[in-house]
Amino acid sequence: MTDSLSFAGKLALVTGASRGIGAATAEAFAAAGAHVILVARTASALEEVEQRIHEAGGSATIAPLDLTEGESIGKLAVAVAERWQKLDVLVLNAAMLGSLTPVQDIDPKEYSRLLSLNLLAPQALIAAFDPLLRKADRADVVAVTSSVGAEPRAFWGAYGSSKAALETLVRAYADETAFTKRIHVHIVDPGATRTRMRALAFPGEEPESVKPPETVAKAILARLTAKTVDSDRLRVEA
Repeated sequence: MTDSLSFAGKLALVTGASRGIGAATAEAFAAAGAHVILVARTASALEEVEQRIHEAGGSATIAPLDLTEGESIGKLAVAVAERWQKLDVLVLNAAMLGSLTPVQDIDPKEYSRLLSLNLLAPQALIAAFDPLLRKADRADVVAVTSSVGAEPRAFWGAYGSSKAALETLVRAYADETAFTKRIHVHIVDPGATRTRMRALAFPGEEPESVKPPETVAKAILARLTAKTVDSDRLRVEA
C-alpha cells in the first residue's frame, strides 16, 4: 500500500483490468485506498490481479464478463448499485486492436466487433453507471484513447476511427454533465506503452524500449488527484 491513500473509501471500476494498462491502473487505485471492481473476460487473469492487490493490502472484486454481450453491463450496474450505491471512478480501458489494413480492406465483421468493444461498450457503461456517478461527491470518468484517434495514420483506420468516436462521445458527456460540477471526464492517451496490444502492432519492437503500464497508471492517478476539472487530452510521455 502507498502512504498516500488519496482514494480511501472510493469505489473504482476498471475495464480491461486483466493485464496491461488496465491491471496496472486497478492496482494503483487499490494502493491508493480504493476498492476496485476488476472487469475483463478472463476470470483466471482477473484473479491474478485481485491476488496481487490483496497481497499488497488492497481490496478488489472481480467481475468476469464480456462487455459486448447483451445485458451484461446492465446486470453489473445493478449489482454494483445494490452493494455500493455509488461509483467514484469509471475507467474505460478495454479495447481491441483489430487488423492493421487499408480502409478498403477492413473486414466488416471484425470492424463490427471492434466498434462494439471500443465504442458501443463505453457508451453502454456510461449509460448504465451514470446514475451511480451522479451520486458520488466527485466522480471521474477516464477514457483511454490513442494518438491515432486524433492523428489518422495509414492502416490504422479501423482502430483510429473507434478512438476518435470515443473521444467525441466522452467529450459530449463532459459537456452534458458540466452543470453538476461533480462529474469530470479525462481523455488519456498513454503513448507507446509495453502492452500486448503494442506488441501485436509493432512485433519487431524491443519491449524494454517503451515505458511500462505502471507509468500510465501513475499519470492517471496524478491527474485525478490533482482534481482537474476539464476534459483536455492527457498525453503520457515516457
